[in-house]
Amino acid sequence: MLFNSLDFAVFLPIVFILYWFVTNRNLKLQNFLIVAASYLFYGWWDWRFLSLILFSTLVDYSVGRGLLTQENPIKRKALLWTSIVINLGFLGFFKYYNFFLDNFIAAFSLFGKPFEVSSLSIILPVGISFYTFQTLSYTLDVYKKKLEPTKDFIAFAAFVSFFPQLVAGPIERATNLLPQFYKKRKFDYSNAVDGMRQILWGLFKKVVVADSCAVYANLIFNDSADYSGSTLVLGAIFFTFQIYGDFSGYSDIAIGTSRLFGFNLMRNFAFPYFSRDIAEFWRRWHISLSTWFRDYLYIPLGGSRGGTMMKIKNTFIIFIVSGFWHGANWTFIVWGALNALYFLPIMLTNNNRKNIEIVAQGNYLPNIRDVFGILSTFGLTVLAWIFFRAENIGHAIDYLSEIFSSSLFTIPTLIPKTPIVLIMFLLIIEWVAREHEHALAFFATKWNRPVRWVIYYGLIFAIFWLGGKEQQFIYFQF
Repeated sequence: MLFNSLDFAVFLPIVFILYWFVTNRNLKLQNFLIVAASYLFYGWWDWRFLSLILFSTLVDYSVGRGLLTQENPIKRKALLWTSIVINLGFLGFFKYYNFFLDNFIAAFSLFGKPFEVSSLSIILPVGISFYTFQTLSYTLDVYKKKLEPTKDFIAFAAFVSFFPQLVAGPIERATNLLPQFYKKRKFDYSNAVDGMRQILWGLFKKVVVADSCAVYANLIFNDSADYSGSTLVLGAIFFTFQIYGDFSGYSDIAIGTSRLFGFNLMRNFAFPYFSRDIAEFWRRWHISLSTWFRDYLYIPLGGSRGGTMMKIKNTFIIFIVSGFWHGANWTFIVWGALNALYFLPIMLTNNNRKNIEIVAQGNYLPNIRDVFGILSTFGLTVLAWIFFRAENIGHAIDYLSEIFSSSLFTIPTLIPKTPIVLIMFLLIIEWVAREHEHALAFFATKWNRPVRWVIYYGLIFAIFWLGGKEQQFIYFQF
């Protein structure tokens, strides 16, 4: 079920009414309703894959219960690895089986030994990368004794399958979200209203900005050989804002929806295109995934505590694994490696924590140094996104070759006004609101009611007027 669908527009108010007016007197019943609603939400896409979520839930719940009573270090580690192998095994099979098979065959062919094995027609379960990492965070935290194993299976099942963030995050930590299922929730009107604002802004970013940019990004990338370098730059910029509007829009809707039900999810985007260096960008982009890899992979590997070579090795590992997490294609691996290369000079000169505060905090405009930092970081990000969007490595190289040719200095053959105006509007609104949790939170605190409602109705009008055919979110494929 898509957030931008009529089905969800009917589903959400029904669940909201049942949650607050029918099951509100019984916490366990409320949690059971969340589980039922979440399974319906996911099963709307394909009910057959509900068994994967249920099995993953049963495995990690059982492992957690086992870790509660087991003190033997060897047996505790065996329980941990049971969870890791089963969860990553499912993820590896559904997401990476054909990738490894195709590359295995290609490797044999290089040595003149043809090797024929039929690939499988595997359907990738929506959101498997997200809920797999979410359940693993529970097992890992219980193993490290950072979290008490739950005895409440319904609460745990609700944590794993919580429908607002089930298929595309944020990837919640068990230490943050699971305890919220233990406590009785009370309806908070102001929190719910702000949640609705965040949902509205998320829908605008997805349905209006991202989907408008997608039309031209797809047109240019799919026929890139027919366009000049200047037009290809526009195509890359359109994709840059497509993926931001699409993914951050989903996160806004997920977080806002959660607030309607009395839950607080972690922030997943913090205006990343205003970053002044690549380290700041990764602190502001897909925060739940970046911090997951930091805490469960980078730090256990040694982080930045060792020598220079260890820092370089760990940086490449975390970025390449992050790229591979996004998809079974060499383009994602190169995208991750390219970001590692961007990050290394900053880290090795100990400047990776230089830009912690919000850019131009307390001021209307940035200084010259900030402008240069934002533009250069944005340019590097756009360049990396070309690999992320390209069909294969060859396509990406051809795309970049044409950009860095004399045709870069020609007038673009395609200059669509609508997405350009929408991008400018998005940047202005988010710049003004950059010190707040989300864009519309600024208007809620700074503007009076009549003006706020004009803005809200304007966004609603734009969603219905400019929103075209219902399009799936990009990150559903990851």
